[in-house]
Amino acid sequence: MPMDELINKIEKLKQSEINKVVEKRIQEFKNLNKKSTDELFKELCFCILTANFSAEKSIRIQDEIGECFLTDSRNSLAKKLKNHGHRFPNMRATYISDSLKCKNKLNEIVQFKNNNEKRDWIVKNVKGIGYKESSHFLRNIGFDNYAIIDFHIIDILTNHNLIKKPKYLTKKKYLEIENLLREIARKTDLTLAELDLYLWYIETGKILK
Repeated sequence: MPMDELINKIEKLKQSEINKVVEKRIQEFKNLNKKSTDELFKELCFCILTANFSAEKSIRIQDEIGECFLTDSRNSLAKKLKNHGHRFPNMRATYISDSLKCKNKLNEIVQFKNNNEKRDWIVKNVKGIGYKESSHFLRNIGFDNYAIIDFHIIDILTNHNLIKKPKYLTKKKYLEIENLLREIARKTDLTLAELDLYLWYIETGKILK
């Protein structure tokens, strides 16, 4: 069975040193959930930056100019993103500036009881954020019941013959693949957050955020 092959890879990693790295990263996500609204907003901005761009480079940008997400004008932020090599500095600066109006609502949103309501509110109200990016944000602040379906995850599922590579990742297709990942998570006794880190490691040899 195609799924069995992938499950076996995950189970081997669970018995390796990678398990400790995954556990540490998950705890970092949960700790961020207890941080200030400003810290939550900076994490949201990081997820805005990652759309169609490198996660590693976005981490570097967040580390170096993350405070500017809170203070800079759109034009100032665009210049800094450009100087730091972002692929879409003007558009991302616009999205971040526009999202400041949502900053003070973040603590309220994460208290929603319904997981779908959390994600749907972010998709609807934050420019530059789709299902992948909103799931990424919620995972990074400690909520472990969302799948981050990017091209790495699509590739690994396609290569294991678990899905046919979609031309477009619609909401319907996203939720369909998320349910498949939920099944894999159940069979490996992992949360979706943990599963994502293992799958990323299988595909890239790295564990980021």
